[in-house]
Amino acid sequence: GICGGSHGGFLAGHCIGQHPDIFKVAATRNPVMNISSMVTATDIPDWCYIEALGIGHYDFSGFRTPTKEELCIMWDRSPIAHLKNAIAPTLIGLGMKDKRVPPSQGIEYYHALRAKHVPTKLLVYNDCDHAIDGVASEADFWINTKRWFDKYLRT
Repeated sequence: GICGGSHGGFLAGHCIGQHPDIFKVAATRNPVMNISSMVTATDIPDWCYIEALGIGHYDFSGFRTPTKEELCIMWDRSPIAHLKNAIAPTLIGLGMKDKRVPPSQGIEYYHALRAKHVPTKLLVYNDCDHAIDGVASEADFWINTKRWFDKYLRT
């Protein structure tokens, strides 16, 4: 199994889509799943440009929307591009006040996996931001992760 949050969720999404024979279950927390739909909705557009396009720096004073070509590259370098191969049961935890990785990232992936009939569960934490670090919320996420892994790694 694999577990990751934020960029770690981005990597977990890539792993379950590119190596479905290795990763049998996943748990993600505020994951980046589609850079092209995140770039104009985040407080870190620099990460989107640098991660997807490989540019060395980002000029915040010169913000612009990405070009059509850049959006295509961002899509191709996102976990959502490998969705067709994803079969791992996936748990997604979201802090609904997250400004870093918009909750729409996890919601998009959740619906896409469900449409493929991949076992998927969405945990929503309405009062949490990117960290999901309230005592009750954090405990809930990790307890659900343990149960999720127990359920799907027993085979």
